[in-house]
Amino acid sequence: MEVFRLVQTEFVGKLTGKGAAIKGGRWNSIGIEMIYTAGNRSLAMAEVAVHFSLGTLPSNFKMMTLEIPSTVSMMSLSEKKLSEGWNSFPPPVNTRQFGDRFILENGVAVLKVPSVVTPGDFNYLINPFHKDISKIRIVSVEDFLFDKRLFKP
Repeated sequence: MEVFRLVQTEFVGKLTGKGAAIKGGRWNSIGIEMIYTAGNRSLAMAEVAVHFSLGTLPSNFKMMTLEIPSTVSMMSLSEKKLSEGWNSFPPPVNTRQFGDRFILENGVAVLKVPSVVTPGDFNYLINPFHKDISKIRIVSVEDFLFDKRLFKP
């Protein structure tokens, strides 16, 4: 399975989750490393774009394509299993707690979760500490430019 990760140039080639640990996110608390990826390029772009305006948008992005072999352990989390408000902003504590447990329990390498930004699509959270991380590989890296029309006032 291919998943996609849109990152600034300085983070290309790194599958550590250290960036997510700095600020935390919907699925992880500050200090918990997690690699956020998306099921398609458009979702990867949308998940990044929601955090920027045209004036603050960095111009040095790369789209990484990752290959997750079918032998890598994965668990899916459906919306039905999530509590009401899981998709609110700011993210609720319970989604971070769920993601933190995923990393700390270290039972599976990948957690498939629903996207808030584009309902019906999925993000794939990767545990950088799981033994299967060595099976996940970067298959391509391409320059990525945001279409400025996305940020019209």
